[in-house]
Amino acid sequence: MAAAIQNADALGATPLRRDALAIAEAAYDAVDVGKAFARKVRFAGDELSIEGARWPLRGRRVYFVGVGKCAIAAAEAIELLLGERLNGGIALDVRGVAAGRLKKIETFVGTHPRPSETNLAAAARIVELLERCDEGDLVLMLISGGGSTLLCLHDAPMTCLDESMLFDALTDKGASIQELNTVRKHLSKARGGWLAKAAYPAEAVALIISDVPGNDLEFIASGPTVKDITTIADAQAVLARFAVPEPPGGLLETPKDDRYFERVTNKLFLTNRDALGAMRIEAEARGYRAEVVSDCLHGEARSLAEDMLERLHGAERRTAFLAGGESTVTLPKGHGTGGRNQELALAALPGIRAGELLLPFASDGKDATEHAGAIADETTRDHARQRGADIGPALARHTSYDFFKITGDALVTGLLESNVSDLLLALKS
Repeated sequence: MAAAIQNADALGATPLRRDALAIAEAAYDAVDVGKAFARKVRFAGDELSIEGARWPLRGRRVYFVGVGKCAIAAAEAIELLLGERLNGGIALDVRGVAAGRLKKIETFVGTHPRPSETNLAAAARIVELLERCDEGDLVLMLISGGGSTLLCLHDAPMTCLDESMLFDALTDKGASIQELNTVRKHLSKARGGWLAKAAYPAEAVALIISDVPGNDLEFIASGPTVKDITTIADAQAVLARFAVPEPPGGLLETPKDDRYFERVTNKLFLTNRDALGAMRIEAEARGYRAEVVSDCLHGEARSLAEDMLERLHGAERRTAFLAGGESTVTLPKGHGTGGRNQELALAALPGIRAGELLLPFASDGKDATEHAGAIADETTRDHARQRGADIGPALARHTSYDFFKITGDALVTGLLESNVSDLLLALKS
């Protein structure tokens, strides 16, 4: 299989950079969805086994529902695994890669990060399929990042534009993913446990790929198969905290009846721990003492850059610090273009020292732009001086994308079939 990082040769100008790129490549390989299914899921003797747990399929109809950035990759793996034993299904993804190869699973390509009428129609189609299932059926679900946007299923008078404006306002004011999804769960009849209710009384197994720091199931893709512990009041409190008005028509409550969740098994299938474990193995193989700092990193990107630089400055030689999570960037009006990983790398540049390197990157290959992340090291600073890219103004205007496009130090992978939060690598040679 081809490497995920498309511009490794161009970026690998130093031994330290080549080490960093190899460690990042190990992370991407570890969270590849197709490879994960090959490792973790088995089908033999009309029995499905997922990491040791078993489900007999004899005499049952079996359906697949996939939502998010990994949906079509998972659908392809499920069709390959189950073959004629699969009765049908739906995959709602943000892109149509492999869709033409699917025979039994219907595919929809939605929009992200903003909802659309396409998303709404596909979400309604998923609910319709689930509501046709009966008690003897088994529904295999794959829930992954991007699912919140894809599963927009609101009532009039609310529109997709209303949700987009609300999401943009909360994001620009620095709301966390938990705060964002607390609100989004109360905007749609496909989030916050609604898919579990739609599938009832069928048995459902939801394989969840986490892109949320801490791996709280009810916030991953806004928890479509998980009983929601938040209420309308919690969503209203988030909106009030950031001075964002309620959408037209107000908010709706999520299903609270326990019976809808009694036949649902929610399993964490892939997390950033899979990526961090692979990164640690690769770093140690390259002679670094590797330490996983956190798998639920959060906070302002610039503050996280300062914290990681402080660790690097005080570390012994041949040290690697690894972390996963999701930073935030509070944006003013009229801000430029960038992503939180590129912002973190840009913020680290003024303080980076000789023999140190920071590489923050998105596990799905998309850091709000076609860049996946960026390298911060002395070489990047040299490129900035040579090519007239000024760090200070770029930070002030939040134009990290433009900055790294000029310097040539952005990581490029293309959109990947994985999504387990952002990852951060810090090396000291």
